[in-house]
Amino acid sequence: MGLGTTELILILVIVLVFFGARKLPEIGSGLAKGIKSFRKVISDDPAGEDAQAKEETQPKEDTQAKETSASRDDNKTA
Repeated sequence: MGLGTTELILILVIVLVFFGARKLPEIGSGLAKGIKSFRKVISDDPAGEDAQAKEETQPKEDTQAKETSASRDDNKTA
């Protein structure tokens, strides 16, 4: 029921004629990047996502605290 060698060669020839030889490397690299990112998303565990979300919010809070204290310092000197 799977694809045999003859079918794969026929598909490759049709793709080569349709897209041309110059576009094949671009299509291949785009497809590989898509598969790689899909696998990365699938393999990530939910616990890792929660930890990453906490790390992302932590620096933002520190930045807001620094901005607030800097604005207070500006108000004292003015």
